Amino acid sequence: MAITQLSAFLENVPGKLCDAVAAITGAGVNIRALSVADTKDFGILRVIVSDIEKTKAALDEQTIVRETPVIAVKMNDKAGALNDILSILKSADINVEYVYAFTGAVQGNAYVVLRVDDQEQAEATLAKNNIHTLNDEDINDYLK
Repeated sequence: MAITQLSAFLENVPGKLCDAVAAITGAGVNIRALSVADTKDFGILRVIVSDIEKTKAALDEQTIVRETPVIAVKMNDKAGALNDILSILKSADINVEYVYAFTGAVQGNAYVVLRVDDQEQAEATLAKNNIHTLNDEDINDYLK
């Protein structure tokens, strides 16, 4: 089960990140998870949000927005939980291209977002190892 991540390409100058977050907020959308990667000239804002279409509409006026399927994994909020997941993927020879994590409203739960080179194989491998992945509908339910 993939979730939808939105990626927005932002010029790497003061205020652009603030403007993008303000646009999302102004659309009444809750940011569930966020990551920013940067280069000298631009940054990539990656977000998991409560409303994909509203976010795309809000950001389309400012920048290019792309949808990317990623895997979100629910895990225990304890030392070693991420290592367990990464070890399972490693043993299946699945490359993790990038990762970021966030916590939910329920104490003891954490979530990790993974972009991998073979999503179908990664999801099957995780399921085989009783690792729960989320879909877009789960995001709002789990994070209340």
